[in-house]
Amino acid sequence: MQAFSLRDLEVQAQRRLDPAVYDYFAGGSDDEVTVRSNEAAFARIGLLPRVLRGAGPAELETTLLGCRLSMPVLIGPTAFHRLAHPEGERATARAAATTGTIMIVSMASTVAIEEVATAAREAAGGETNLWFQIYLQPDLGFTESVIRRAEAVGCSAIVVTVDSPTFGRRERDLSNGFSDLPPGMCCENLREPMNGNGSGKIRKIVFSPELSWKDIEWLRKVTELKIVLKGIVHPEDAKLALRHGADAVLVSNHGGRQLDTVPATIELLPAIVNAIDGRIPLLLDGGIRRGTDVLKALALGADAVAIGRPVLWGVALAGEAGVAQVLEMLRSELNRALTLCGCSSVRDLTPDLLQVRVVEELCTRR
Repeated sequence: MQAFSLRDLEVQAQRRLDPAVYDYFAGGSDDEVTVRSNEAAFARIGLLPRVLRGAGPAELETTLLGCRLSMPVLIGPTAFHRLAHPEGERATARAAATTGTIMIVSMASTVAIEEVATAAREAAGGETNLWFQIYLQPDLGFTESVIRRAEAVGCSAIVVTVDSPTFGRRERDLSNGFSDLPPGMCCENLREPMNGNGSGKIRKIVFSPELSWKDIEWLRKVTELKIVLKGIVHPEDAKLALRHGADAVLVSNHGGRQLDTVPATIELLPAIVNAIDGRIPLLLDGGIRRGTDVLKALALGADAVAIGRPVLWGVALAGEAGVAQVLEMLRSELNRALTLCGCSSVRDLTPDLLQVRVVEELCTRR
């Protein structure tokens, strides 16, 4: 793949993917204001590098909830990887393992968590760095059975998506008539436990408007895994996450796929940082397309970032190798940005290296 940036990869992936599949991956809800804002907001933050500091080679390694990472970039949960490549989430898991980062496996994965874990173990020589994303279902018995599967294969955290009491309205999908997976493909983690006749029926994800903090309390009682709450954008909810025993918070607006016009996550980050006050790790997703974006998020107080759509472009183009290329691009860019800012480590990043500036919004609706 001859590409020099993640945006190059997206252009190439768009050419290769079925238009309806590309729109499913790239699109967002309603007018897609939030989709565009997530990326554009990073351009409004300038860098103020320090010089002559003799910092030496940059150190990118970090630790997150007991997991060692080669850099503070995780693979966020995205659905339906087999729409992009036959190996699907297996390819993504192998790339995460070989590059030394965490993959958050989606509940809507088109490969079962057991197979994803096997692929990760084989690539890493026995170790796995997997977390599991879940939509808490009204059927708590089924929800618990899915959690037990994640525990059994060695996932070390449950990532609860908390911003989806109902499903966002995605007009690209409506226009394309995209509503279900093709024959022979399904959400394997939604398969019911095999009963007497061995049916293993596939369920659909239920989005419940009754989802509440009581469900987080229930989750805390049924698993000893770390609990990460994904979808926190209000500082008061960050404080409630602390009170309810969350082990980490992921600042996320669902990539603009749920409620449109929610501000960019990088703009929301400082208030969440103040609310959390360093008591638990803080992650961010949404709009990360450059190593400088990673640097800006870390300088504002995030402990790590997660990427979603760029991973799908990598999968679409070259499976495992494509995802690895995405991660290595970000690693190289982050390493260079740290050196140019006079930092020897990601732990050296502070807000005084940033300046917010006003730029014209250049993004237009696709």
